[in-house]
Amino acid sequence: MNIVILGLSITSSWGNGHATTYRGLVRELTRQGHQVLFLERDTPWYAAQRDLPEPPFGETRLYDSVDVLKREFADAIQAADAVIVGSYIPEGVAVADWVLDEAHGSVAFYDIDTPVTLAKLAAGDYEYLEPDLIPRFNLYLSFTGGPLLTRLEEQFGARRARPLYCSVDPEIHYPKPQVAHWDLGYLGTYSPDRQPRLERLLLQPARRAPARRFVVAGAQFPAGFAWPANVEYVEHVAPSGHCAFYNAQRFTLNVTRDAMIATGYAPSVRLFEAAACGVPVISDRWDGLETLFEPEREILIADDADTVLGYLDGLSESARAAIGRRARRRVMAAHTASHRARELVEHLHASLPRRRIASASMQ
Repeated sequence: MNIVILGLSITSSWGNGHATTYRGLVRELTRQGHQVLFLERDTPWYAAQRDLPEPPFGETRLYDSVDVLKREFADAIQAADAVIVGSYIPEGVAVADWVLDEAHGSVAFYDIDTPVTLAKLAAGDYEYLEPDLIPRFNLYLSFTGGPLLTRLEEQFGARRARPLYCSVDPEIHYPKPQVAHWDLGYLGTYSPDRQPRLERLLLQPARRAPARRFVVAGAQFPAGFAWPANVEYVEHVAPSGHCAFYNAQRFTLNVTRDAMIATGYAPSVRLFEAAACGVPVISDRWDGLETLFEPEREILIADDADTVLGYLDGLSESARAAIGRRARRRVMAAHTASHRARELVEHLHASLPRRRIASASMQ
């Protein structure tokens, strides 16, 4: 297939998780024989923080305005078998409206932030998507599965709402036997609605266990934040450093945003990355988690500091390692970037207009 993706960023992972997902998808799509053009808005924030300025897979092009996008890439949009418009792209409504008018193939919306998107729509905030656009897409792909997909179809008129979860790159996430530097770590951009759970599940345990070592890595935490003495703070860990970061922890923490907890079925990339490294994950509780990992055998669930400290103090090394091994097997069997690329192509083929099916099948 000839695929064009308009996404938030593939060149910079600073302060966003979109880049990791897009990098894995584009690389695997090209390996599977598809032609992929990724279009990214050239913004000052990402321009100053590019950790992969020229991705070595597919083709990446930058544009600095919607007018430039229309002028320079209309031919590519028209020629594509499928065009994917991602969530949170600047001036997303104008971009999507233009793509839907211009494209001759299938047009999909890839929502990497589905619960946040729907909360915005409910509040009348149409930052990157408005309700009238949803029925116009041939396909609505969502990072969130479960009942939310039915809501997208029944309430918002989505033609096809399908899950396309995040994934892991097994080439850069794998076990590295080493002595753990930290007992518990967390990787994630600061978010006010996540902070109470981070406080409850990492900072409180750190204060109560001063002899243990903890780490938090992520951009945009408030300047001057009062970290406990035994909590190390790292502002940013690039994707290339995630493997070493996870492997330096005995356990890693997954903390979920309020909107994702409310909807459930919204795994974060942290779950799959840490599991691929064979590092046991302690997660907050949300519906659908048990469909991805078996609680207490492949993942640990905590509601409070007592439970976290119970895992840190009470699990033997053999039991801890066994949880990590079982989680890794689950991820490698179903949640790699290669799996997601094949799922994506299946969804795109099913949504192609009839006039495109024959030509796409011949490529």
